[in-house]
Amino acid sequence: MTTGFAYRGGVLHAEGVALPEIAKAVGTPFYCYSSATLEDRYRKFSGAFAGMKATVCFALKANSSLAVVKTFAVLGAGADVVSGGEMLIALAAGIDPKRIVFSGVGKTRAEMAAALQAGIGQFNVESEAELRVLSEVAVARRTKAPIAIRINPDVDAHTHEKITTGRATDKFGIDIARARDAYALARSLKGIETVGVAVHIGSQILDLAPFRAAFARITELARELGGIARMDLGGGLGIAYDGGAAPDPTDYAAVVREATKGFTGELVFEPGRYLAADAGVLVAAVLYIKDSGPKRFVIVDAAMNDLIRPALYGAHHEIVAVAEPAANAPLAEADVVGPVCESGDVLGAARALPPLGEGALIAVKSAGAYGATMASEYNSRPLVPEVMVHGATYAVIRPRPSREAMLAREALPPWLADAGAARRKTRA
Repeated sequence: MTTGFAYRGGVLHAEGVALPEIAKAVGTPFYCYSSATLEDRYRKFSGAFAGMKATVCFALKANSSLAVVKTFAVLGAGADVVSGGEMLIALAAGIDPKRIVFSGVGKTRAEMAAALQAGIGQFNVESEAELRVLSEVAVARRTKAPIAIRINPDVDAHTHEKITTGRATDKFGIDIARARDAYALARSLKGIETVGVAVHIGSQILDLAPFRAAFARITELARELGGIARMDLGGGLGIAYDGGAAPDPTDYAAVVREATKGFTGELVFEPGRYLAADAGVLVAAVLYIKDSGPKRFVIVDAAMNDLIRPALYGAHHEIVAVAEPAANAPLAEADVVGPVCESGDVLGAARALPPLGEGALIAVKSAGAYGATMASEYNSRPLVPEVMVHGATYAVIRPRPSREAMLAREALPPWLADAGAARRKTRA
């Protein structure tokens, strides 16, 4: 069972709170996060680098909830952001600007200016064109932008095609063969201060060998370049979505120590999934059970717009009943699907599930990363609420918007707004 979530008295709890209690208060579906799990994962990851000059920057793309980010900020984390919006959340959570890294291939001039104004510690630059623009923006503000150039080491992380980022054919980073020229350019630009070198080869990586290869290449490059005070080694450490084996941070740290031997500067890490995924579940209610001959469907009120990973990546999430099934409960295979009008709206295919009636609650595990942060209002479905549990208490950290509030965001152009009045006048 996901850390922080366990059965007590026959009911699945988040720490000391029964999930049905939250469901009664906020309705379903909803995301629920365990504070204890967030804290435990951060301490395990950061503790693995004890004795090293290491900065852990939580990757907000995994979960940008202000309460989640604040939880890590209190523990001393920095932030890895990929948009101006994420930067504002990191600052609002109280993260020291000097511990904020701004990544991403498409930073705008406005985002660059805002980040310079905030005084962030590092831009991860991903192209020569971006380097020139960033210098222009910095010069116009009479300052210098501290940068690390993100290097593409042409290392295949052997993860899903859509979350692999370190191959020569991927859009991320500057090819390692051009790195020396890129650094020469950076050092010639008036608005640039070169502080480091960066690499990130993908996400949900379960094999440590690609990390070892990428980190060794970057360390060698840093030695050749000289004057490199910081190496940003990115994130990507995977978790066991299917209950199998996953690397431990101590094993990952051992690879880092081996690959960066001799480097005496600061190391930066940008974990996201490892810190947040197992700290969250998506809770949904069963609407209908549908038998259609060759298939049995459990139709729930959560959908692909709430958790898109299964539809987007074919990702696997364990799904369990909130009411603990009896040890000898019969299991029947079913697809767990949502109400969205897409055949791809499947949260879990061919799952062996205990008997579930209408109104029963299920929990989709390991949904604390790339869940709510990738959600949408497709089919005009409201974003689901997010709840954080702390011991025996809980709080709604993002409420469910009402449909009236969603409609209030819309506006008709004058020719349509007037059309109804004109039509009524003509009929009169």
